Amino acid sequence: MREEENKFDDIIRLSSELNTVQDLDILLDKILAEARRILNADAASIQIKDGDELIFSHVQTESLQKKLPPGQKLIYTTFRTTISKSSISGYVALTGEILNIHDAYAIPKNAPYRFDPTNDNKSDYVTKSMLTVPLKNNRNEILGVMQIINSKNPDRDGRSFDRDGCFCGIFEEHDEMIALHFASIASMILQRAQMTRALILRMINMAELRDPKETGPHVNRVASYSVELYERWAARKKIPREEIDRKKDILRMAAMLHDVGKVAVSDLILKKPARFTPEEFEIMKTHTFQGARLFKLRQSEFDEMSAEVALTHHENWDGTGYPGRIDVDTGEPIERDASGKAVPLRGEEIPIFGRIVSLADVFDALSSKRVYKDAWEPESVLKEIKEMSGKKFDPELVDIFFESLDVIRNIAIRYQDVD
Repeated sequence: MREEENKFDDIIRLSSELNTVQDLDILLDKILAEARRILNADAASIQIKDGDELIFSHVQTESLQKKLPPGQKLIYTTFRTTISKSSISGYVALTGEILNIHDAYAIPKNAPYRFDPTNDNKSDYVTKSMLTVPLKNNRNEILGVMQIINSKNPDRDGRSFDRDGCFCGIFEEHDEMIALHFASIASMILQRAQMTRALILRMINMAELRDPKETGPHVNRVASYSVELYERWAARKKIPREEIDRKKDILRMAAMLHDVGKVAVSDLILKKPARFTPEEFEIMKTHTFQGARLFKLRQSEFDEMSAEVALTHHENWDGTGYPGRIDVDTGEPIERDASGKAVPLRGEEIPIFGRIVSLADVFDALSSKRVYKDAWEPESVLKEIKEMSGKKFDPELVDIFFESLDVIRNIAIRYQDVD
C-alpha cells in the first residue's frame, strides 16, 4: 500500500515538473520516461491523434537502448496508422477505454483487436504485457494514446524473464489506476504544450507568408537538429543533466524562430527567385537584428535565447559573418572595421546556441529544395559541412554533427516537406 502511495506522490511531483517544460517533443519524451519509471516498464510509446490517424512519433525501449554504445540513440521510424478498432491503439482511441493485455501474442480470437508483430520482427524485440491508455482533454476528446509495454515486475513465481528471455511480468489492476491518473495529468500538460507549439507555428506561418523557405517542416528540422547537437555538446562539457534538459527545451523553441525577423524584410527581396544584389543582401542581413528586436522586452530565458539565436546564427567561426557588433535597437555598428562596417564575431565570441543553429540551418538549407535551387546530393552536403569546419562552423560542433548523423537523418525523415 505504501508503495502505491509513493507512486501517486511521484505523479503529483511529476505534474509540477512537467509544467515547467514548454516544448511538445521534449515534453513527450519526458512523459514516456516517467511513465516507464513509475510503472516499472521496459518500453513505452505515445501516439498523437491527427484527424483519423495516429502518429507514432515518440518511442522508448530501455533494453534495446542498453545494447548501444554510450551516447548513441535508438533510431525509430515515425509513421501514421489509420485509427481502427482492429488495432490495439486504434481500439483505445475510438472507445476511450483502457486495455490491459497480459500477452500480446495470446489475445483471444474473439477480441475485436489484434497485435501487429511487424515492429517486433524488425527490431528483434518481443512485446508481451501492454497497458494502453487514452489521453483525453478536458472535453473528453481523445488527444492520443499512451502504451506502456513489458512490465519488469516479477511474475507470481518470482521470475522476471522466462526461458526464452522474454519479460514475465504483467500490469496489475492497481497499475491501471496509476496509469489513468498519470494519463490525466499528462493530457492536460500535453494540451498546453500543443497550444504553445501552435502559437510558435503561427509566428512561423507569418514568416512563411513572406518567405516561402520558412516552412513548418524546415523550422522543426532545424530545431530538432539543434537540440541533438546541443545535447551531445553539453554532455562533452559535463553540464549537469538538469541544466541540459532546461536549456534544450528552450533551445528547440528559440531555434524554430531563428529567422522570424524576415517579417520585416521586403517581399521583393524575400521572394526573389535568384541571387541577391549586394544592396539586396545588405537589406537581407537586417533580419538578424530585426528578429532580436521582437524579444526586446525580455521576461524569460526563452526571450533571451530567442534574441541571441536570431541575432547570431549568421556569424561565422572565422569572423566573416554578420551582423557583427551592432546596437540591436538601431542596427548601427558598435565597433567598426576599416571599411566602416560592424566587426563580426568570431570563434567562441559567438554564443554556443548561435553556433549550433548556424550549422543546423545550413545543413537543412543545402539538403532542401527551394524555388531557386534543387536539393544537394547528401554526399555533397556532408562534404560542404566538413570543408566549412573552422571557417563557417565551430570545428567541435562539426565533429559532433558527424557523430550524430544517424539521428540527424532520422529527424529529416520525421519532418519531411509536404508537396
